[in-house]
Amino acid sequence: MTSIQTLLPTYASINLTALAHNLSCIKRYLAPDCQVMAIVKANAYGHGVVETAQALARQGIERFAVASLDEGIALRQAGLSTSIVVLGALFEEQISDLVAHRLTPVVSDAHILPVLIKATQSHPAPYPIHLKVETGMGRLGFSPAELPPLFDERLLGGPLQVEGLMTHLADADGKDSSVTERQLETFGAVLNQIRQRGITLPFVHTANSAAIVRFPHAHFSLVRPGIMLYGYHTLPDTVPAPDLRPVLSLRTTVVQRRTIPQGGTVSYNGTFVATRPTRIAVLPIGYADGYSRRLSQRGLVLIQGRRVPIVGLVCMDMIMVDVTDLAPVRIGEPVTLIGQQGEESIWADEVAAWIGTIPYEILCGIGSRVPRLYESD
Repeated sequence: MTSIQTLLPTYASINLTALAHNLSCIKRYLAPDCQVMAIVKANAYGHGVVETAQALARQGIERFAVASLDEGIALRQAGLSTSIVVLGALFEEQISDLVAHRLTPVVSDAHILPVLIKATQSHPAPYPIHLKVETGMGRLGFSPAELPPLFDERLLGGPLQVEGLMTHLADADGKDSSVTERQLETFGAVLNQIRQRGITLPFVHTANSAAIVRFPHAHFSLVRPGIMLYGYHTLPDTVPAPDLRPVLSLRTTVVQRRTIPQGGTVSYNGTFVATRPTRIAVLPIGYADGYSRRLSQRGLVLIQGRRVPIVGLVCMDMIMVDVTDLAPVRIGEPVTLIGQQGEESIWADEVAAWIGTIPYEILCGIGSRVPRLYESD
C-alpha cells in the first residue's frame, strides 16, 4: 500500500476543526451585532487561502480581507462570492481589475478616488469602499485632518459608497495600553466629525486579534481577527489568553540514515563536528520550503515522540538531525517540525522564539512547494 510519506514526504496538515474552534473563541468576545472580517492575506498566514476561506465561509463568515489585488482575484476565481476587502495600497492601473472582480478597496490616499469614480460610474448601485485613517501606525492612511473634508468636496458621493471606516492599531499587544488608547481617541474624533456631517457608516473597524481580547470598546461593528484564527496570540502575560488551538502542523519523513565518526562533519562549511560516533537522519525539507536557515544547530524536531536537534546548516532542500539517542530510526519514519507527536509538541511560537521572531513569520514563510492537506478531527 502506498503511504502518505511516499507520496508526500513533506507536507503541512491543516486542521479545520481547530480553525472553527478558534473562530468560536473569538466570537465569545463580541456583541451579537458585531461581525467578523476574517484576515486571509499571505495565503491565509500560510494555511492556504482558498481552502481556509471556504472553510470559514461554511462557518458563516461573510467578509474577508486580503492584502493585495491578486489575493482577492484568486478568491473570486475560486468561487468565493462574499465581500472581499483589499487592505493594501492600490495603483491606478489596478482599479479596472479590482472593479471587474467586485473587490472592495481600502482607500488611503485621495489620488485614487477620481480613478475609482471613473471606473464605477456606470455601475447600477454605488460601489463600496472603505477609508483608512492613520492614527499612529505611521503607514497607510489619511491623516485625521485630511479625511473629514473629503466628504465636503463631494469626492465620496456619486458612484462611491463609503461602506467602512478603519484604522490599524500599532501596539494592541503591547504591555502599555496607552498607545492604543491614544489611537482609538484619535480615530473616535474623526468618526464623530464624519457622523456630524450626517454620514452613515455601515462598518467601523479597528480591532485586530489582540484588540478583540484587550479593548472591547474597539470592536465597533466589525473586527479583523488574523493570527488568533490560526491558533496563536501575542498578548502580554498579564492578559488572560483565549483557549486557541494551532491549526497547522508541518511534517516530513526520514529519507536517509548514516553514521558520522567522531570528528566527522555535517552539512556545508563543517559547522557541526561530531564529538562521538553520531547517527544522522536526513530530512527532505529546507529553507526553500520556508524552514529558516537561522534554525541551523538550534532547531529541534520530533521523532519517536522525542525532541532531537538539527545539526549542521539548514540546506535549501534538506536538514540533518542527530538521532543517536533514539531507538534505531527507519527510512520513512515520520517527523514533526511543527505540531504534536505522542506526548510531545513543538508549535510555531516556540520555533519563532528560537530565532527571535514571531509565529506569523514562521507560518507565512512555509513555502508553496509544501502541499497543504485539509482534515477535521
